Amino acid sequence: MSGISANERAALIAKQMIADAEALGVEAHTLTNGAKVIDATRGGLRAGKLFAEACMGGLGQVAFTRDDFGSFWLPGVSVSVEKPSVACMASQYAGWAIEIGKFFAMGSGPARALSRLEDLYQRLSYKDESDVAVIALEGRKPPSEEVAEYIAHKCKVSPEKLYILIAPTASLVGSVQIAARVVETGMHKMMELGFDIECVTNGYGVCPIAPVAGDDLKAIGRANDCILYGGQAFYTVQAEDAEIERIIEQIPSSASRDYGKPFFELFQAYGGDFYKVDPLLFSPAEVFINNLMSGKTYHAGKPNSEVLRGVLG
Repeated sequence: MSGISANERAALIAKQMIADAEALGVEAHTLTNGAKVIDATRGGLRAGKLFAEACMGGLGQVAFTRDDFGSFWLPGVSVSVEKPSVACMASQYAGWAIEIGKFFAMGSGPARALSRLEDLYQRLSYKDESDVAVIALEGRKPPSEEVAEYIAHKCKVSPEKLYILIAPTASLVGSVQIAARVVETGMHKMMELGFDIECVTNGYGVCPIAPVAGDDLKAIGRANDCILYGGQAFYTVQAEDAEIERIIEQIPSSASRDYGKPFFELFQAYGGDFYKVDPLLFSPAEVFINNLMSGKTYHAGKPNSEVLRGVLG
């Protein structure tokens, strides 16, 4: 995979968003230091699709679908992922906490693979070598020149080669790009369970898109509920059956002690302390693993329409 640059692939998507900014409903501008900012706060579904695909370093494709839960349905995304360890964990995972002065945002996207500030890169063989960097931020406050300088410095690129995508959680783009993390959340759970995620060859997932909430905190709750109680993921792997059998029942969100409550209520019950929530909760509701070595398919979990109905508000 040394010949694949997730940042270069994502930069092509960022340039496409800039060129089609008016139709996408996004605002693109260049900071005085040359960094390009794409504000997708008012973007629509297609902007959310491109935002998510940039997050995956151009190694994932997002399409729209209809998720039927019997007594109600929701719009949804279907996500197909190549090289999931790169697309999901080295790129899409929101693992870079960026805090400069009063600015704070969680960073995802392939720029993380250039900064390599997170411990998880010690568990991944992938390395990106690129003179361009693409980062996606979940937040409302536009990044300043100082923030851009910091990110560019950590990624070892010049500011004019930096693309910053930003959208708040309580936005249509926010809902879409979080739903598109359905494959990634399962990958992260497998990694936490000690499974070698570089054995995963492909990933596919479907997830309902959360209706936009009135504020970002409630939006976080709805978006998480869509993955935890409505997300479904299918993985193909090259591994020993025993390794899959060891973890399969622990992958779905239902294996967590905190399963069963809407995420916003759970968050409040823990006094607003995100880190008190069981980290093993964050995974799809249902998971399939097809082992290419043996031909066996393993399954665990199921969607929970009763809890998921709460996202309708």
